[in-house]
Amino acid sequence: MRVVIQLHPATELLAAVADPGTQVAATDVVGDLPGFALENTYDPIHIPGFTPGAAGGAETFSAHPADGSVVVRGEIPDDDRSVLSALHGSSTVAGVFADPVIESVLTCGGDPAVGTWHDVETLLRSGDLTAAGLTGNGVALAIVDTGINADRVNQARGGTFTIDTKRSWNPQGVTGTAGQFPVDHGSMCAFDALIAAPQAAYLDIPVMKSTRQGGSTMDGLLSDAVAAYAHLRTVLSDQPEATRALVISNSWGSFSPQWDFPVGQPGNYSDNPNHPFNVIVRSLDAAGADILFAAGNCGKDCPDQRCGFADHPIGGANSSPNVLSIGGVDTKGQRVGYSSQGPGRLSDRKPDVCAYTHFLGSTVFGANDPDTGTSAACPVAAGLVAAIRTTHSATALPPAQLRALLQRTATHHDKSGFDYDYGYGTLDASAILAELQKANAARA
Repeated sequence: MRVVIQLHPATELLAAVADPGTQVAATDVVGDLPGFALENTYDPIHIPGFTPGAAGGAETFSAHPADGSVVVRGEIPDDDRSVLSALHGSSTVAGVFADPVIESVLTCGGDPAVGTWHDVETLLRSGDLTAAGLTGNGVALAIVDTGINADRVNQARGGTFTIDTKRSWNPQGVTGTAGQFPVDHGSMCAFDALIAAPQAAYLDIPVMKSTRQGGSTMDGLLSDAVAAYAHLRTVLSDQPEATRALVISNSWGSFSPQWDFPVGQPGNYSDNPNHPFNVIVRSLDAAGADILFAAGNCGKDCPDQRCGFADHPIGGANSSPNVLSIGGVDTKGQRVGYSSQGPGRLSDRKPDVCAYTHFLGSTVFGANDPDTGTSAACPVAAGLVAAIRTTHSATALPPAQLRALLQRTATHHDKSGFDYDYGYGTLDASAILAELQKANAARA
């Protein structure tokens, strides 16, 4: 079984791993761990230390490397409790966690497109956003997916956009240049984000291009996402605090408990807020990143055939209270049947909001094939968030406040303001603009 192991090595090693300019070999960190086959090619990743908030208050993350931990990855024998027991008994091991397969959340739906991306452009009030100077200019927007083919996206849009090659990143073992990957799911996601944020700086993070020994061409590992988020943490911290803006779009998730430790075991991912990936997600949110995840395509009406959870399919980071979990509606405002329904596993009120999907857009899968799934809805929403960030930095409008704004202004589909089908409702760009203008006037 593939796992990530969380370690507390010596302070000098923690500091070295936390320093982006220092290369530390995994063997230097691990030492001798019984039954664990270390993957030497996976660089150790620093996970920030945190202190839970008192009486339900906000947790705090430490900037000091010695307060954190390090994760490495490798394999342990399947169903060998003695190995797990021995590892947990090691003085340096803080935890042994699942490293589940993660897959793109492309839909199972075969229905024709409902409207086009120009309809989505109208629904997102693209003209009004541009008039207000909200184009994504200066905002870093990371597409964590299969990689982007910029030429194909430009061809479909009839325009050009910026790939930030310097701040893009490849997982270990993935070759290729940012913006020049084969046409695939990531190109669709980039196209859909561009609808609301045509001037953002796009970071190409091809986590889903990772392969594992004996695996398929489309099954990255969660440990690669941990490494990607460590890189994005550096991207965020390198920005001036006054203008800090990083939006991260994630159209993927873990579909099946087959690859996870059982719920209740300390190494579980789906329901465990202390899994290293869930911790690093929260640390980026606390530092000012806006993180969006697709809710998934396990809706009861027509679930994807890969869906392995009998209920509560929105799990892991996709259900974190520190991210926006995005469900899907068509251009007529109707929930698409495959959009996963709540409650979520880490946070009850999921999905947060819905965005548009199942429209004719990038055509990366065929001339008449829609951009579909919550895979499309997530970058559509991410583009709108990036547009807002053009003039409202994370310092001025922290991610938690922006999430609350999107929830409050959404077009509700239930009298209570929330339901497990639509979350708080469908994103309403007009209402968001009105709220921002009201806030600006109050500060003037």
